[in-house]
Amino acid sequence: MVGDWWSLLLIRETARGHHRFDALQEELGISRKVLTERLTHLVETGVLEKVPYQERPTRHEYRLTESGRGLLPVLLSMQDWADRWLLGDGSLSGTADETSAEARRVADLTGRRLPRLRLTGHRDGAPVDPVADGVATVLFCYPATGSPSPLPEGWSHIPGTVGCTLENRLFRDAYEDFRAAGAEVHGVSTQRPDEQRVFASQEDIPFTLLSDVDLRLAAALRLPTFRAGQLLRLKRTVLVIDRDGTVRHARFPVTDIPAAVSEALAEVRRLAAED
Repeated sequence: MVGDWWSLLLIRETARGHHRFDALQEELGISRKVLTERLTHLVETGVLEKVPYQERPTRHEYRLTESGRGLLPVLLSMQDWADRWLLGDGSLSGTADETSAEARRVADLTGRRLPRLRLTGHRDGAPVDPVADGVATVLFCYPATGSPSPLPEGWSHIPGTVGCTLENRLFRDAYEDFRAAGAEVHGVSTQRPDEQRVFASQEDIPFTLLSDVDLRLAAALRLPTFRAGQLLRLKRTVLVIDRDGTVRHARFPVTDIPAAVSEALAEVRRLAAED
């Protein structure tokens, strides 16, 4: 069903928010004939569905079904493998060099609009729009906290993994400053919502933590990941997104966590001054 390379690329692009025929053709440089054939195949096999967005004449866009979204971990695993073994030196790392392909990919997010999606919030397990109302939203992605579940063996020896609790605390301590500037803050990890709930209670986290356990945000933005404890984890990344859902600031790698928090607050205040 998805062994054809164009099919995998179409799944990747629809996850990134490109749903219409012309947009998919432009992104992939694929012929109209081949694109029509592959889209028809993915619809017939239940990976994509056609959703009308215009009448007279009726026009459709292509969106992932639940079956299609189930393939996102496959895509992210392939991306993670390529980042480590083809584009990297093969070492396991929760960060990357500033000149790496991962860093360039995150830098290219600036100016890109986040596609519509929902992540599970830690408070009650309800779906949450990662882009909140207000001047801006800060999304800080982190690998995992050590509470309540134990971290994988050798975790502290993986570059870039240490500091997740510190990062949450620093954003917690600066939360009122972010709110005063008109921004919301969300922490994002691939941990389960119930794990995040326990951690948030223990640390008095005032903002909502979002679970990307299904890798929807990671696939939408092609965020850097690494595999540890048999799970894909988000590498530490900080994004500032404006009220329209456009990424205005992207920081990766994050080597100085306090500086990254201050940098995000400065960007929010700059956006507030423009608003």
